[in-house]
Amino acid sequence: MSREIAVIGAGMHPWGKWGRNFVEYGLVAARTALADAGIEWRDVQFVSGADTMRNGYPGYVAGATFAQALGWQGAQVASSYAACASGVTALSTARAQILAGFCDVALVVGADTTPKGFLAPNAGERGDDPDWLRFRLLGATNPTYFGLYARRRMDLYGATSDDFAAVKAKNSRHGLANPNARYRQEVTVDDVRSSPIVADPLRLLDICATSDGAAALVVTSLEWARAHGHSSPVKVAGISTVTPSYPNPVIELPNFATDSAAGIGGATSPTGAFKDSIADRAYAEAGVGPDDLDLAEVYDLSTALELDWYEHIGLCPPGEAERLLRDGDTTIGGRIPVNASGGLASFGEAVPAQAIAQVCELTWQVRGVAGARQVEGARVGLSVNQGLFGHGSAVVVRT
Repeated sequence: MSREIAVIGAGMHPWGKWGRNFVEYGLVAARTALADAGIEWRDVQFVSGADTMRNGYPGYVAGATFAQALGWQGAQVASSYAACASGVTALSTARAQILAGFCDVALVVGADTTPKGFLAPNAGERGDDPDWLRFRLLGATNPTYFGLYARRRMDLYGATSDDFAAVKAKNSRHGLANPNARYRQEVTVDDVRSSPIVADPLRLLDICATSDGAAALVVTSLEWARAHGHSSPVKVAGISTVTPSYPNPVIELPNFATDSAAGIGGATSPTGAFKDSIADRAYAEAGVGPDDLDLAEVYDLSTALELDWYEHIGLCPPGEAERLLRDGDTTIGGRIPVNASGGLASFGEAVPAQAIAQVCELTWQVRGVAGARQVEGARVGLSVNQGLFGHGSAVVVRT
C-alpha cells in the first residue's frame, strides 16, 4: 500500500511580532489553506494541531482549539507537541489517520505567539528535564549552543565567520521575495560583521529571532484528491520523526554530555550520527536520496547550523558545506537551493508552525507557484528540523 498522501491546500499567516493571540494567526492560516484547497471547513474530518506551550490552556490542546475557533462541526482532533518538530508530528498523525482509513480530509495547523528575547523553559522545578537543567546548571540559552556548534565547525573544517555571514546574506536575498517573511530586506556580509557578538563567534544577525506566525495544510488521501478535481496533487512521500540510536556521540541540544561509547565495546560503536538519520528515514520511505532533491528547507536556527545541515541531509560530505555555499550551489539558480523561503533567518521561530511552514514552501515550489523565489524545475523537496530532547523530523514532498 502506498504511504503517500496529497497536499491540496497550504496557507500561512505572515511572521512578525503582532501582539495578538496565537489562535487568530492559526485561523488565518487555516482559512487560507481551506480556500487554496477549494473546500469548506465542514468538509474537514480531522484536525491535527501542533501545540504551543507558552499561551495557556488552549495551546496545549491545539487541535480542539482550532476546531472550536473555526466552528464546532464534529471533526475529530489530536494535538502534538515536539518542540520545533511539532508541525511534522502533527502532519504524521494526520497521515496515519488517512492511511488507516479513518478519514479522507485532514487539516494540520500550528501557530505561536512568542515572548520577546530568547526562548526559555517554563517556570517550575523540573530536575528530570534536560532543557530546564541546562538553563539552571549551565545558564546556557539556545545561542550558547549555537555558538558551540559554530566553534566546532571552525575547528573541524576551517569554517570562518564570513562563511556564516554568507549564509545570512543568501537567505536574506531569498526572503525578499516571500510575502510571509518577517524580514524582507537584504543583509550583506558586512552587515553581519558589524552586528553585536552574542555567542562567539556568532553575531546577532547570525541567529534567528523569535516570531509570531502560523501555517496550515490540507491533506487528503490520493483517491479523495483525484476524485475531487486534484488530478496530479503534490504528495507527501516520506515522513521521519526519529530519535537517536545509542550511543549518540555528538552533544545535542539541550543535553550537556554525550552518550559515551567507551564502555560498550567496538561491536556496538555508532555507525551514524543522529542528525544524519533524520533525513535518511524520510528518504527511505519516499524511495529517493539526496541526489534526487531539487531543493531543501533546513533548520537554520543559526547560520552555522545551516552549513551542518547540508552535510546531515547528504548534499555533500562532511567538511564540504562551505564549498557548496561559496560555489553558489545553495542559492536559487544553483544546483540545490536551500531555504528558498528565506529560512528562519527571514522568518524567525514560531515553534509549532515552522515545520508546517517548511512543507507549505515545498508545496508551492513543487506546484511552481512560488513567484520570484521559484526554483526552476522543482519536483522533489526535503524539509528537516530538530526538536529538543532527542527527536527530529523530516518530510519529502514531490509531484
